[in-house]
Amino acid sequence: MNPLAKRLLDQGLAANQRLAQAAGNGFDWMFRRNNLVKSGHTWFELVYDGDPMAVRYYELPGEDEIELNNGDSLPIEREQHRRPLVLVPPLGVTTETFDLLPQRSLVKYMAARGFKTYLIDWGKPKKQHAHLGMQDYADVMMSQALAEVRRHSGSEEVSLMGWCMGGLISLLYMGITEDPKVKNLITVASPIDLRGGGLATGVAQALNVPAQLIRRYTDFRLHLLDPSALSAPPWLTTLAFKLTDPLSSVTTYWDLVTRLWDREFVESYSTTSDYLNNMLLYPGGVVQDMAVKVAVDNKLASGEIDIGDKLARLNRIQCSMLVFAGETDSLVPPSIAERIMDIVTSNDKAFYVVPGGHMGVILGSRAQEAVWSEAADWLIQRDKSRPRKKTAAQRSDKGKKVAPPKKQRARKVKNIQKSE
Repeated sequence: MNPLAKRLLDQGLAANQRLAQAAGNGFDWMFRRNNLVKSGHTWFELVYDGDPMAVRYYELPGEDEIELNNGDSLPIEREQHRRPLVLVPPLGVTTETFDLLPQRSLVKYMAARGFKTYLIDWGKPKKQHAHLGMQDYADVMMSQALAEVRRHSGSEEVSLMGWCMGGLISLLYMGITEDPKVKNLITVASPIDLRGGGLATGVAQALNVPAQLIRRYTDFRLHLLDPSALSAPPWLTTLAFKLTDPLSSVTTYWDLVTRLWDREFVESYSTTSDYLNNMLLYPGGVVQDMAVKVAVDNKLASGEIDIGDKLARLNRIQCSMLVFAGETDSLVPPSIAERIMDIVTSNDKAFYVVPGGHMGVILGSRAQEAVWSEAADWLIQRDKSRPRKKTAAQRSDKGKKVAPPKKQRARKVKNIQKSE
């Protein structure tokens, strides 16, 4: 067979194989989509089961290594670090947030790095939970969850890591309780100063003008309404997340058609689509608190905010802090997230701007290297070593911007060294 004929035959066979693969994947997409969804597959133990909050403990029994997003393998560290890591997801999303894909699972990655890994599951709120407000989550449920983590792990000292509202709930918990046993706190794309720009600022400013007029000329007060009437339905939560990156919500349909032959891509697309299209109800009490105290009054930026009958003093938080913001995050841009660096009184704190939008910063293909790995390294360093005394020269460097590690590809970093 001459080379040209052989080449044409090989191309025809490859095209035929792709066509067969596309047909199989298309059939599954149309009629057996659950076979394509790969989220929530990591083994866990249910440590606490409440209404609506639960606590999960993740472990990797029977595995020697895990596969990473870039195709590499990571050996599992069986000697666990002394401080458990508690992952705090936002409200309105499912627990699959931190276990989205087998090769892109934050719970699996942190367990493999040697952390006793716990996840707070906020549950699936129903109408009877519509009255729940920020105090219920940040004070009551968060306290209960950490008590169960401490009981199960046998360690009083813990570390927290929260994305978006999960980070904000963690900050409010610390501001209310001033828990000295929370030694490390990591927030990712958590909103603080809603006058700092971005989509969240636009919404806050749109609410602010009519809110001030209503306050001045009427007796109407949003916080006096029945919170159950203010709950945000799941479709609205889905819309809010998709608006953070509206272009990709459209273009991925074309990607699916052109790459229907690629099983791995179809599984990834199906899993992400299933995650986005199955958001949860947002309790009206939380909507009420966020609209009045965070969006209109911007109290978080002042360092103190009243939550129910408690006062959360963010300006008294002293634990070690690591703060991430997404470089292209339109919902919570770096200018909004960075404000917490000026509020907390921690001597050991760092701020990183990393690749990704609001979801990509924690769930995207580059999050494993830019956020997960950096967070794990940062926690391990603080787990092994005792803080150093800070010199007068170091104390004078508060707020200094320094270059981040090259692998982070971050735009800027604010780093304040340990000082105890």
